[in-house]
Amino acid sequence: MLNICFSPQYFAKTHTNSMEKLVAVAEQLQRLDAQKYASEKHHDFKFHEPDPIDPDILRALHAPRYVDAFLTGEPKKLATFAGFKPWNENLRDAVLSIQGGQLLATELAFKHGISANIAQGFHHAHYEYGGSYCTFNGLALIAQHYPNKRIFVLDCDQHGGDGTADFTRRLDNLYNFSIYGLAFGYPISERAESRHVHIKNGGFAQYLMALHEAFQKAEEWQADIIIYQAGMDCHQADPYGSAWFSTEFIQKREEVVFSMAKKAGIPLMFVLAGGYQNLDDLVKLHVSTFQIAHQVYYGENKL
Repeated sequence: MLNICFSPQYFAKTHTNSMEKLVAVAEQLQRLDAQKYASEKHHDFKFHEPDPIDPDILRALHAPRYVDAFLTGEPKKLATFAGFKPWNENLRDAVLSIQGGQLLATELAFKHGISANIAQGFHHAHYEYGGSYCTFNGLALIAQHYPNKRIFVLDCDQHGGDGTADFTRRLDNLYNFSIYGLAFGYPISERAESRHVHIKNGGFAQYLMALHEAFQKAEEWQADIIIYQAGMDCHQADPYGSAWFSTEFIQKREEVVFSMAKKAGIPLMFVLAGGYQNLDDLVKLHVSTFQIAHQVYYGENKL
């Protein structure tokens, strides 16, 4: 079974659907799993509910002043700098639970080889502030929590992971490999541990080459785990998407990533990352990532 972290606590009402999609994806996976069990008497997915993260762990990762602002709502400008307005306690609690899920999912990936956290919103968060609906950097968090492990981030969101690149200057065990269509604050880091592949008007052949480069680098760097941002905002129907990036190519991307990670023997934990199109269509794309991951790792006819 594919191990997945999720809690109803992940949801908070905001002016975007970025947290609404988390619940929708979880509910769809649970429905599919119930149908599978009814017909075949076995489950594809195993859900784990994480505890909220200890705020002191976040204070060690980010500027304590920023963390305290988000925890208390004051000062308002700093508390809402990531973009979620107005600040509220439900939002705070949701973010703390999602960050707890990052650590639990990573633990599960080390144990089982593959896992997921139904989460989004990490890679634009810098040390002193959040940004673009990323409150705390849950990618850098893993590197901080496992200082003796080499944490390789494969970021396939449509927007470049500027916050994670910035954190590579603070955490020697963090590598950020970002394949993106829209620049976001680059160049931000001169460290060798941050590679940015900008594919604006290319195609899937170019994207595939970038994926192969990423896995070659992960192996050369001797990564202990890959944290995969399975972004869907690159899809052609997304307002930020690339015209050539069809559903078929999205699914091929997932198959390539999971197959290469399994072949390399590198544990992988994945998260949802961005996506802004119609919610029903977006959920289908995200759900397919879980289905492909299960098929590659656990399917009878493994891809």
